[in-house]
Amino acid sequence: MQYHFIGIGGAGMSVVAELLFAAGARVTGSDRSASTYTEHLAKIGILAQIGHDAKNVPADAVVVYSSAIKSDNPELQIAKQRGQSIIHRSQALAIASEGKDFIAVAGAHGKSSTSALIASALGDLGLDPSRAIGSTLAGGISGGYRGTGSVIVAEADESDGSFLNYRPRIAVVMNVEPDHLDHYGSKEKFAQAFLDFAKCIVPGGVLICGIDDAGAAQLAQAASALGIRVQTYGIGEKPDYSEKHAQLDFADPSANSDDACSNSAVVRIFAAAGSTEMKLSLQLPGKHMLLNGVGALLAGLELGISAPQMAQGLFAFRGIERRFEIRGEVAGIKVIDDYAHHPTEISATLTTAREICPGKVHVLFQPHLYSRTTNFKHEFARSLALADSVVITRAYAARETKADGDDGDVIAELLPGSSFLAEMEEAARMIATKAAAGDYIFTMGAGDVTELGSVIMQELRTREN
Repeated sequence: MQYHFIGIGGAGMSVVAELLFAAGARVTGSDRSASTYTEHLAKIGILAQIGHDAKNVPADAVVVYSSAIKSDNPELQIAKQRGQSIIHRSQALAIASEGKDFIAVAGAHGKSSTSALIASALGDLGLDPSRAIGSTLAGGISGGYRGTGSVIVAEADESDGSFLNYRPRIAVVMNVEPDHLDHYGSKEKFAQAFLDFAKCIVPGGVLICGIDDAGAAQLAQAASALGIRVQTYGIGEKPDYSEKHAQLDFADPSANSDDACSNSAVVRIFAAAGSTEMKLSLQLPGKHMLLNGVGALLAGLELGISAPQMAQGLFAFRGIERRFEIRGEVAGIKVIDDYAHHPTEISATLTTAREICPGKVHVLFQPHLYSRTTNFKHEFARSLALADSVVITRAYAARETKADGDDGDVIAELLPGSSFLAEMEEAARMIATKAAAGDYIFTMGAGDVTELGSVIMQELRTREN
């Protein structure tokens, strides 16, 4: 088979292209600009043309697109004119997953971390799973990989409803917190999409939900009422409808007694056969990450892996890029990059930072999408208020235009003491001036704010000299 990916340099598109290529398909693609993803694809033998042009599209190819591709794209238009087969990225991933036990990880946030936790742990335990994760793992390891094992672990993207194309054996849902309202139109339709996703689980499969989130708890109860097997996790007690429940205890002083890892919790697993207790430790900071870890633990148990073995595999995980990733340190100031672009994600990252940072916490924030900025501007202001100082820069448009919503200045207006600077390098230099030894500076958001860590560190070096 020949596949042509329009927008092959996208995080989600590139991993699917890599999976199909590893399975023996011929793969080509294009993107509007070069990136680390297109560079990686070139290294493994997949050529990505830079710029969209009808001549890029092989006449015999199945054309793969994502929701970011507009209808007037010349490559999409020529494929339609020729009558070529055109499929969504999620459909291509479903093809790449045929014959494997599918573990689909969904939720408004935490998908990359949780799916990477599961895939990394299974790999460490010798199961050699395939993976389709829209982020690069620590050490520059690609999120796309076709293994020899019987399992594939993938992010299930809810942003456009395309996760309904999957048929998972195990579905892990960390949260159902409203997002992507530009697509769904209402919180109710967003929640319904997750229930429809639960209905996609194959017979005998299981839905694993983090019930500290109200939306996920409602999903779990509704799915159980439909006869779907449900397992749960969180800090609360086991609900009646749950087949198995993993309860975390962060308060137990014995949890953090291991010098090898400062992020631990006691986990009590309740099932029909009785209860067991164990300790879960990760090399990653934050209670939110431990919650992701216990969801991954339940997925491993469902595959028949013992709790101690799965815990060992999870402890070996070293993280993914852009998740509390330390980019460097100058004059005692740590510069950290984080992908958080939803208010809840920002709160989780900054809460963790305040727990471990000896000084002050400063944030250079770039909103992602104009529509999300409009829908959650008050929530963004409240979450960013956890920082000691905040500079907000222009929104990352992605697939949108300014007509779709607001820019970052509306958040700054709601956050006393913050500043808005549309020019990104100017914003980076400003946040650098606010820090002193012992402080953390975050570049935060899902867009090109990630490129500004070097600007901040250069400004810090200039100040130091």
